[in-house]
Amino acid sequence: MSTRNASFQQWQALLTNRTKRHRAGEFLVHGVRPISLAVDYGWPVRDLIYPDRQSLSSWAREMLDRSGARPVAMDPALVAELADKESAELIAVVGLPDRPALPDADLVVVFDRPSTPGNIGTLIRSADAFGAAAVVVTGHAADPYDPKSVRASTGSIFALPVIQADGPDDVLPWAARNGVQLVGTDEHGAVEVADHDLTGPTALLIGNETAGLSAAWKAAADVLVRIPITGAASSLNAATAATVVLYEVSRQRSRG
Repeated sequence: MSTRNASFQQWQALLTNRTKRHRAGEFLVHGVRPISLAVDYGWPVRDLIYPDRQSLSSWAREMLDRSGARPVAMDPALVAELADKESAELIAVVGLPDRPALPDADLVVVFDRPSTPGNIGTLIRSADAFGAAAVVVTGHAADPYDPKSVRASTGSIFALPVIQADGPDDVLPWAARNGVQLVGTDEHGAVEVADHDLTGPTALLIGNETAGLSAAWKAAADVLVRIPITGAASSLNAATAATVVLYEVSRQRSRG
C-alpha cells in the first residue's frame, strides 16, 4: 500500500474516532508487548501492517506467522502516520470483542465515568497485576480501546475482560448474586482502606478523575474507604488511587 486509499483512511480514523472504531468493530494496536499479548490471548488480529522494503525482526516475522492476520506492506511514511507519533515495526488491526459477562470472581474493579483513556489503561494494567478478574467501565466514559488506553495498559487489556456498563443497575444484581461487597473509594471515606477487610469477594469502586464517585454509586456502596495522604496534594490520581487499594487487597489476601 503506497497511497492514502480507503483502507488507510479507515485505519487512520480508528486512531481518534470512537464511533468509527465501534462501527468497524476494530481498533489499532502498537507496540511489541500489546501485539504479542493480543496474539497470545487469541484476539482476532485481522491485519498486520509493516513498512515495505524494510527487513523485519524475528519477533515481527513470528507475529505474522502466528496471528493468521493478513500481512499489509505499507509505505514507511504512511506507517509512521498510523503509528500515532511512535516508531512501529508492526501495527495490528484487532477486532473488538463481544461484550463479556461479569465473571463469578472475588475481585472486580469498577471505574465510574473515567474521562481520560490513559487512566483507563493504567487502571487495567494495575487490575491485571494485582489479580482482578475484570474491569467494568461505567457511565459516560472514555473508550477503553482508544490507542492511548491500549498503550497505557501495556497489553493487559487483552488479558482480562473489560466490560462497559451504563451504571449501578448493571452491576448490583451480579454483586448480590455472588455475595460481593461494594467498596467505594472517596477522600472523605469513613474508614481507612487498611482498616477494612478486603479478603472477601469485593468490587472496588473508583470514581471519575474530577468528580469522584457518582451519587448513585456512593449510595450503592457498602462502605467508603479513604487513602491517608500527607503533603500538599489534596488527592491522588484516580488510577493511582486504584493501584494503592488493589495493593492493599493483595497484601491482606497474601497474609491469609
